[in-house]
Amino acid sequence: MRNYSNHSENAVEVDSVSKRFHTKDRDSIFSRPGNNPEITILDNVSFSVKKGEMFGVIGRNGIGKTTLLRMIAGIYKPDSGQINTYGSMVPLLSLGTGFNPELSARDNVIFYGKILGFSHKEITGMLGEIIEFAELEKFKDTKLKKFSTGMAMRLAFATAIQINPDIILIDEILTVGDQLFQKKSYDTFMKFKEAKKTIVFVTHDLNSVNSLCDKAILLEGGKIASDGQPSKVVNDYLGMLDAEKT
Repeated sequence: MRNYSNHSENAVEVDSVSKRFHTKDRDSIFSRPGNNPEITILDNVSFSVKKGEMFGVIGRNGIGKTTLLRMIAGIYKPDSGQINTYGSMVPLLSLGTGFNPELSARDNVIFYGKILGFSHKEITGMLGEIIEFAELEKFKDTKLKKFSTGMAMRLAFATAIQINPDIILIDEILTVGDQLFQKKSYDTFMKFKEAKKTIVFVTHDLNSVNSLCDKAILLEGGKIASDGQPSKVVNDYLGMLDAEKT
């Protein structure tokens, strides 16, 4: 549930959230009763993110990190529990989701901005900065289907961050583009952090968690295995991985 009230000190509240997926398609012609086992991705997960915090989520592949972000974004609904967010939000999950390959870069920016709730006048007023940030001035009237993957990712990234939301959800995208663009992206996130924007950050880059985040959680087995200071959570994760090697 998205709530624009400013009374809460939290930007994100996840309360006893669980999520399960079926491992087989219910509608398959090969399905039989009792032949659709479920897998629990998240099991009774609770945490909160204060306004202005950068919050890291770590854990091995397939453990539910992206699923968690998608539920916060409202893309998935939890099977049980509740999620509240306070403020405008932009999810940077699958970059380019919602973009149309048959539209130009310019038209995609306008279309995406309207999806996020901006008027035509507001989003066209941002257009120049977005195209410039993405370093695509020469290609603003080119159809997206002619873009390289990197160009399309830069456009999606630039569109989202120029919108200046209260809450940003990030899934492994500080590596978008070449090294110069990555540096520009990093500097932008530091400006968001300084401006007390709320950032929920899923990544395998443990150094980024240590250097950027105010708090973090470790997901394991559908539950929160560790939470608190990033250095503690990262060390707990590394310890868990080391223990599995012995």
